[in-house]
Amino acid sequence: MDPSSIAFAQLAEEYRRASMFQEAVDVCRNGLTVHPSYLSARVTLGRALVELQQFDEAQRELEHVLQNAPENLAAIRGLADVYHRQGALAEALAQYRAALAIARHDPDLEQTIDDLARQIEPKAPTHATEGLSFEQAAQAFLVHAPAPPPRVHPAVAALEKFLNAVHVARAERRA
Repeated sequence: MDPSSIAFAQLAEEYRRASMFQEAVDVCRNGLTVHPSYLSARVTLGRALVELQQFDEAQRELEHVLQNAPENLAAIRGLADVYHRQGALAEALAQYRAALAIARHDPDLEQTIDDLARQIEPKAPTHATEGLSFEQAAQAFLVHAPAPPPRVHPAVAALEKFLNAVHVARAERRA
């Protein structure tokens, strides 16, 4: 392979998909010495490092990508996986929610979010919102919603809380 080519990234991704994680890491690291700003290669590197349980290195790579491309879905999901596998469930949940904001109606993401939310977010008593208007129920939920991680822009965090409140209120109305 031509060392100046960016084809290394595709080879590394194929290694990662074939569960040849160390090979993917090696190819990425070699290619990134020539093309250090190639973000998709950094995503592949981060995701392969997650599988090798090298979480600190994976987190550094994925955060580097997100500093340069904040809406990179693969990097957001990869970072969520890092947090999830390390047991940082609140941080993982925030990242999975950020991913769902980009990949709307992704059933796997929705299921992961529901599972994590049940594990870490206290369920508000049903009677607390009975008799309240939709807006009042949403506001009540916002008061009890967990704070987002510091990396999230405050406007995004407020919107995320509101949308979660809307989702909960609609679910309660259906029940």
